[in-house]
Amino acid sequence: MAQYSRRDGSRNMGGAAEGMFGSPLQNVLRILAYMAVVFVAATLGFMAAGWPAGDAAYMVTLTIFSVGYGEVHPLTTGWLRALAIATIVLGCTGMIVLTGALVQLFTHYQLKRLLGIDRMQSQIERLTDHAIICGYGRIGVQLAKELHAARSPFLVVDRSPEKLAEAEALGYLTLMAEATDEAGLLQAGITRARVLATVLPSDATNVFITLSARSLNPRLHIIARGEVPTTESKLIQAGADEVVLPTHIGAERVAELILYPNTAQFLGESPQLRQLKAGLADFGLELEAVTVPARSVCAGETVGEAERRGRGSFFIVQLDRGGESANRQSFVHPGEEVRIEGGDTVVMVIRGSRVAAGAVFNTLRE
Repeated sequence: MAQYSRRDGSRNMGGAAEGMFGSPLQNVLRILAYMAVVFVAATLGFMAAGWPAGDAAYMVTLTIFSVGYGEVHPLTTGWLRALAIATIVLGCTGMIVLTGALVQLFTHYQLKRLLGIDRMQSQIERLTDHAIICGYGRIGVQLAKELHAARSPFLVVDRSPEKLAEAEALGYLTLMAEATDEAGLLQAGITRARVLATVLPSDATNVFITLSARSLNPRLHIIARGEVPTTESKLIQAGADEVVLPTHIGAERVAELILYPNTAQFLGESPQLRQLKAGLADFGLELEAVTVPARSVCAGETVGEAERRGRGSFFIVQLDRGGESANRQSFVHPGEEVRIEGGDTVVMVIRGSRVAAGAVFNTLRE
């Protein structure tokens, strides 16, 4: 069973107790039903001895509650005395148990309110069009941080009390559950969710979660993490819409830093260009700056020739020549006839792979 991540030990003990004795509310209802049976049976017994219904009910009430006002009518026969003894034993015992059950019921709901369990559950039940993050590891932490900064509703699902305690301390909504269990996903509101990101370090686990999530919500957008490239096809077959390979992304980012070492410096000089880069990213475009090596195959070629060499993967928007010298020249929106020289800084808008675009300028002549 999935459990919420507050006071995990007490929750487990409470769950075990409920499994053995039933919920506090169920216990109260059962004891009330028992007391009703005792009351009706005892009243009918006194009526069978010739007592009026009002006197019989009054006598049974006094006996069950142990008030002790005295007998309504003398108990002159063995039947009446036996009935009174049975009513005392069964009725008073039932009242003691009922009192204990009521105390348990009030304590149970007061504890839940004190620990915030009801609040957590109600918040999860109100979630709609939210994101479910399965796994609060290295990637899950960063993902939750970004979604929280963007004020996008999300729920962190993990089975580790320690990790969820960290998430709760940051104000995130959490659920302690086994994400591979359909009951846990249903408790996370998967039928109302917009997207699910399974970012656990185990490929097999991510495949299983993807299968379960897809079967529970065919419209759900699923993003899955993969460690091994060969797992990508399995995740797609399992129902993932997108697969992220952190190792591949990390290597690609390192390659970009090698290919475009001047981008950060170039954009740092121009707030307008920084804003432009952010705006282009919304359309899947990237703004990068690369210094052309002296032996580059593009050195000596025109802007038009370089763009054709890139097969439409980029177009040049600015060309700086002369570095930091007094003779520095800057060509904004250079025409196709402008010739590129070794040492020039080329600013380009990339439509495809940044690594492939950088390779155009970093390929050296033989």
